[in-house]
Amino acid sequence: MARPRTPASLQQVTVVTGGSRGIGAATALRLARDGHHLGIGYSTDEEAAERAAAAVRSAGGEAVTVRLDTSEAAGVDRLFDTVREALGPVTGLVNNAGVSGPLGRFTETSPEVMRRVVDVNVTGALLCARRALRELSTAYGGPGGAIVNVSSSAATLGSPGEYVHYAASKAAVDAMTVGLAKEFTGEGVRVNCVQPGSVLTGMHAKMGDPDRAWKKAGITPARRPGEPEEIADAVAWLLSDEASYVSGAVLRVAGGL
Repeated sequence: MARPRTPASLQQVTVVTGGSRGIGAATALRLARDGHHLGIGYSTDEEAAERAAAAVRSAGGEAVTVRLDTSEAAGVDRLFDTVREALGPVTGLVNNAGVSGPLGRFTETSPEVMRRVVDVNVTGALLCARRALRELSTAYGGPGGAIVNVSSSAATLGSPGEYVHYAASKAAVDAMTVGLAKEFTGEGVRVNCVQPGSVLTGMHAKMGDPDRAWKKAGITPARRPGEPEEIADAVAWLLSDEASYVSGAVLRVAGGL
């Protein structure tokens, strides 16, 4: 049996959640350079989302931005409906949206922060994957495609004293990846995951420690933080035909950590 290939006539249309900044924006730009059109989902920063869309267009792709809360099914449906209407049938998803809350001991983390992290990182990822699979799966009349979930090395390190709740949510993303791959690869949808380590994004400042990425460099074998573009390269490969036999993988991109 020949390995599956993306038909040359099929325009790649990829939804990237959390696509306005950091890893999401870098991924959108990388995919545009690979010929994708992009649906950029974002939560609050419209200006950043429009900058990301402008970068996509400068790279030769088309882009549409949609503001949503991924933990709400209606917002997820609106995102996919908007992308389909503006750009054509969706062929891929980068499930990147995520939050952490402030750094701190587990016992000092509020229940409200814990709930929000689970709502976005777990429920939001599940809702986005569910809608994408209904678009992509051949069992639903879709063309097939690929999903890449964005997890974290925290999923296996536990992140004691920083954000155990976040680590737990990302471990759920890893489990979701494996389960969905087993369920849907036979229906033409590859599901994989990347586990970034400490990466130079604005997320550290939001957590309360802008220098955290460099502080983590001391325990990282590479002796430096990652760049968003390095994570984007891994995501792009997993979405590409070069990874046609890869499904259910959790790819660590963490400088040896």
